[in-house]
Amino acid sequence: MTSRALRILVVDDDPAMVGAITALVGTEGHQVITAYDGLTAVKRFRDEHPDLVLLDLAMPGPDGFSVAGQMRAVGQAPILVVSGESGEAAKVRALGIGADDYLTKPFGKAELLARIAAVMRRVDRPGAGGGPAGPLEAGSLVLEPGRHEAHVGDVALALTPTEFRLLEALVRANGDIVPHLQLARAGWPAESDPDLLWLKPHLARLRAKVEAAGGPHVVAVRGVGYRLVVEGVAGG
Repeated sequence: MTSRALRILVVDDDPAMVGAITALVGTEGHQVITAYDGLTAVKRFRDEHPDLVLLDLAMPGPDGFSVAGQMRAVGQAPILVVSGESGEAAKVRALGIGADDYLTKPFGKAELLARIAAVMRRVDRPGAGGGPAGPLEAGSLVLEPGRHEAHVGDVALALTPTEFRLLEALVRANGDIVPHLQLARAGWPAESDPDLLWLKPHLARLRAKVEAAGGPHVVAVRGVGYRLVVEGVAGG
């Protein structure tokens, strides 16, 4: 369970599903903002600044994939996809465009609340991966876990909670390779068995953000893991 009341944007074209989710999260004291189509969802995300988004994929107008991408362009609130699509391809695509977790319909109250709590723990406890919460540096890249802030020189990086945890794990490794499983567990600490397929899309987004700002390179070591390479510094 989360320790604070949340403002949750629920996006689904099925009024019955919206009503059911509203009832379930309402028992925990959370406030619900509703949207029944993609255009309204993006507008309410911009206007209402929710703490969390519960997002369906199939709906009129822009679908959930498009909506998630538009939301990620303007804000970093966690996105939990709640969808009837159970295929692996849909999950990987959703995570790749910025969703933080994926819940397949149908689901029970306990699972929904547990997923919400897990996603919010990553936001509320950005330094929970271990080690001091003071600034971490890799060349021009500086992370401040206690503040959930990252910047390259004067350029601030807009990172999702998952991206921040992945980057923190790479920086703490000081140029050494971080194995796939270790990195996945850092990115999704509430998951007992995180899917390694989640890594590639998230790290592609992370790499683009860091390198566009002139920061270190996120390098894949085929079959092993990932490492952070600072230009001009020999890694180990």
